[in-house]
Formats: sequence, C-alpha cells, structure tokens
Amino acid sequence: MKKLQYLFVFLCVTLAQAQTFIPAYGARVSQVSQSNINSGLQDFVSFGTKTTGSTNNANALNWLKSKYAAFGYSTSQVIEHPFNIGSVTSKNLEVTKTGTLYPNTFVLVIAHFDTINGVGANDNGSGTNALLEMARIMKDVPTEYSIKFIHFSGEEQGLYGSQHYVNNVVNATSPKMNIRLVFNLDQVGGTSGQTHNTIFCEQDTNNSPAANNASSASVTQQLKNCVALYSTLQTNTGVAPAYSSDYIPFQNNGEVITGLYEGYGDNNPYPHTSGDIIANMDPVFLFNVTKAALGAVQHFAIASTTLSVSEPGVEHAASDWTVYPNPARDYFEIKASGSESGKMTFELTDMSGKSVLRVQDSKKIDVSGIPTGVYVGKLQTDGQSSSKKIMIKR
Repeated sequence: MKKLQYLFVFLCVTLAQAQTFIPAYGARVSQVSQSNINSGLQDFVSFGTKTTGSTNNANALNWLKSKYAAFGYSTSQVIEHPFNIGSVTSKNLEVTKTGTLYPNTFVLVIAHFDTINGVGANDNGSGTNALLEMARIMKDVPTEYSIKFIHFSGEEQGLYGSQHYVNNVVNATSPKMNIRLVFNLDQVGGTSGQTHNTIFCEQDTNNSPAANNASSASVTQQLKNCVALYSTLQTNTGVAPAYSSDYIPFQNNGEVITGLYEGYGDNNPYPHTSGDIIANMDPVFLFNVTKAALGAVQHFAIASTTLSVSEPGVEHAASDWTVYPNPARDYFEIKASGSESGKMTFELTDMSGKSVLRVQDSKKIDVSGIPTGVYVGKLQTDGQSSSKKIMIKR
C-alpha cells in the first residue's frame, strides 16, 4: 500500500561504516534467478485476489510454507502468527535463520502478501518473491546476526498483520526482541514499458518518535551503497520518506527502519486494481531489485565473506590475485599467485551478469573497447575461481 507521490527532503547523511564490493556477496547475488522470479510471480497471481482472511489468502500462505520447505528450512524455523481483524482471521509467516555471533539480535526482512481488488503482481507479489529468492540463496550462508524473513497479511486493510506482530511478538518477547533493523520491500516491480534504472531507498522521517531517525538515515545510506555495489540500478538522490507500509508499526515502536520502493508515483496506475498483473509490471526490474536487496541483506546481517562448498553454484576460491591499475582506462594486468604453471581463464561481466569479455592465458587485458562502468572480473585457475570488482574509468 503506497501513496502515489513523494515529498523530497534533501539532506546529507553520514555513512556509519565503509563499504566495498565483497566478492562472496557478489557471487551470491549472481545466483538470483530471473526464472525463479518469473515462476514465483506466476504462482502468486494464480491464487487470485488474496484479501486478508480469504481462502485465497490462506492458500497463498500455504504456498509460501511449501516454498520454504523446498528450500530446506525446518518446521521449527517456520512459524505462523494468527491474528484477527474483527471476525476475520489471517496469519503472518515468520522464517528465522539463526546468526552465528548474535543469535538474539535480528535483521527483519519483510513484505506483505495480501492483495485487494486484484491479483497484486506488483503490490506485493514483487516484494514477496524477492524475499523468497533471498531466503533460498541465504539458506546455508552463515551470518553474524539472525535474519527473520516475514510475510505479513493485513497490510492493505491498515497494517494489521505487522501491528499485531509488533504488539504480540516483538514486545511480548521477554526480554523484548532485539531488532538491528527492519528492511521492507513493497511494490518493487515497476511498470511495463517504462525505463527502470532507479530504485527508491526509504528512510524514517517521522517525528514520533524521532530518536530512531538518525540511525535510519545511516542504514538507508548503506542500503544505497549496496544498490550501487551489487546491481546496475541507481538510487534516489534525495530522501524518500517511509510511510504507509509494514515498517511503520516498527517505526512507531522505536525500531530502525529502511525499505525499497519503485517510486514511480502517478506513472503506475495499476496497484490496487484488476490491472496489477504480470503483463503490466517489469520482472527484469524486480530481478535487479532483488540483487540489490540481497547485497544489502548480506551487509546488514554480516554474512560470511568466504564461500562455503555447500552453497549451490559456488566454486572454490582461486589463488590470490590483483589487477592493476584499478580503476583501469584502456587495459589492466592480472597478478595471480600460483597461476604460472596452470591454465588461466578471465571473464569480465557487467553488473547484470552479462559477459562482455573472455580471454585465456593472458595477463594483460585490453578493455579499450568496453564502456566506462563497474564490472566483475572472474579468474579461473586450475579448476578454482574467484571474483573481484573492477572499474573502467576514462
């Protein structure tokens, strides 16, 4: 549920910690699947209008549970939280992944799955499927902080599911649940036929309470940095105030919040109508948003910077290597220890994963014909591989 316009308030925010591209984070981001997103959207809309308390809403909840079971999450990790809106009963779904160092401090990644007046492909099948794809990839990734992936119902009727969760889970925990931050994804699917190169990063500007505003500004700036590091998207240049979605009950409770929103205002007439269908959104934009969000979740939860052999699609790390100069102008050289006697393959991809250059057994790489931008270089030697961020600047 989003209003159609933003009031932009320009201000400066201070970055709480330095951020650089982390190859392991980038490798996991590269596992985001457009095919999974497309099929997930098809499943989501197949349940019809998912009004809170309806049979369709309950069927969608069961579908979410089946997805997490297929990812390998145990029944003890998946909890339903029922709540009532008058005589209507619905449920939130909470999936917990326990942290290694701070198991009792949580990064909450949230999206609502209820819809009104239509199947809700964008509002909020987009956020729902982004959560699913991130949860799939993060299943076996160690993180210092615990992560809760939460699917709320009751959002469209007035944030009932998230308010119930704050009142009856967060504040009812003894001691009160320790939340590092709340990261909300609502309506991040764009509009078909539009150019989507920008995502809006939302922060707390409310004055009641105001004590959490500075921390929200800091984590939102970190979110913007992650968007730049792990996706091809740009971010809004001003402040996008958080409002009218499931992070608001948390904000009112004094928690630190941030979020992603497509931010196209009056140019998207479809949410809350029968026209909110897949054909009227941009699944490729959602793919790129999911990459950005996954980079941010790894950053916020402090994911392992070492790739585990148990992670699907992840190869063993190659020998240490560097490139010089970086940023490069017309060429750079690869310096890799232990690669003199073995075969070496180097591939350069853009941030969408498209290969722009591939060479074998060459340490001097000509990039004079490649446009300025940020790329990922992948070096394979003796059956091992690793990736680094490479910049081309002229």
